Amino acid sequence: MVKNFLVTGGSGFIGSEAIRTLLDRGFNVYNMDKLTYASSQESLENCNSKNYDFYHGDITNPHDVSLVIDLSQPNYILNFAAESHVDRSIDEPDDFINTNIIGTYNLLKYSLKFFEKLKLEEKKNFKFIHISTDEVYGSLDFNDDPSTETSTFRPNSPYSASKASSDMLVRSWYKTYKLPINITHSSNNYGPWQFPEKLIPLTVGNALSCRPIEVYGDGKNIRDWIFVKDNVDAIIEVALKGKIGETYNIGGNNEVSNIDIVNKICSLLDSILPLNNSNYSDLITFVDDRPGHDRRYSLDTAKILKDTAWSPRTPIDAGLEISIKWMLDNKDWLLKKSKNHSRIGLKNK
Repeated sequence: MVKNFLVTGGSGFIGSEAIRTLLDRGFNVYNMDKLTYASSQESLENCNSKNYDFYHGDITNPHDVSLVIDLSQPNYILNFAAESHVDRSIDEPDDFINTNIIGTYNLLKYSLKFFEKLKLEEKKNFKFIHISTDEVYGSLDFNDDPSTETSTFRPNSPYSASKASSDMLVRSWYKTYKLPINITHSSNNYGPWQFPEKLIPLTVGNALSCRPIEVYGDGKNIRDWIFVKDNVDAIIEVALKGKIGETYNIGGNNEVSNIDIVNKICSLLDSILPLNNSNYSDLITFVDDRPGHDRRYSLDTAKILKDTAWSPRTPIDAGLEISIKWMLDNKDWLLKKSKNHSRIGLKNK
């Protein structure tokens, strides 16, 4: 029997990758998305399959959530819907609290109502997958061991605090109500269709427009980068094969500093689309660091490697080359989206 996946936030960067992958694998997919500034309907233009349906809805609206669950009759709910930009969460935290916490609560509430009505055999084929972030673990020093699934939560921004809160809600619905769940903590994603407020596409967009490429502080903050397809493959693997009630870290094993990522991008652009009489790295400028900027994220991925058949496949250099070539092929989309996002810094106050 073909299984039904309800994907919330499916018109976003990672959610759209998940939808394309699920459709390629022959599943029925229902996409519920609010279509915020970071959504991209273009990323799903080729999904005219009889196995795909789109619902314009908001997870903070209980009616929308109840309706889409009833319509989709899901075997799996993949919750990608979230506000995810740290700078925005510092400037305007309200949307992060509403979407990431209240929205997740609504999904849990109506998922449980749906689950409790299922027959015993049907209950064995239902699971709620909550997609979260490595940022809930807080900042590591350069010599600290990677975060494990049992590491203490120490969120340092309104964004990561809202995600940590939603994680705890999901866990409690499993512990209290026995709702079958998994939680994934992914490291920094990158790849095609990423909205250019995030470091990699923002850097490419600024470089192509010959605008300053701004880097926070000294640029030595370290992130573990994972190619979006690798992350999505891991999430689907967890949905299908992960142990109920468990949390899984998903990392790319590519710990690189922000300044090194920016220099890699500039070097690739120099080789693919060289400037006259200068290098893209000449555009790099350092700006004041943002409040509470975490120094390093690192994930211990031993658990997912043990419990599933997944492992990351894309080294950072190969993934960057794929991503940059895609952005050059889709330059009009990138520059249109990046028009109002030339800075990584906070709003002037």
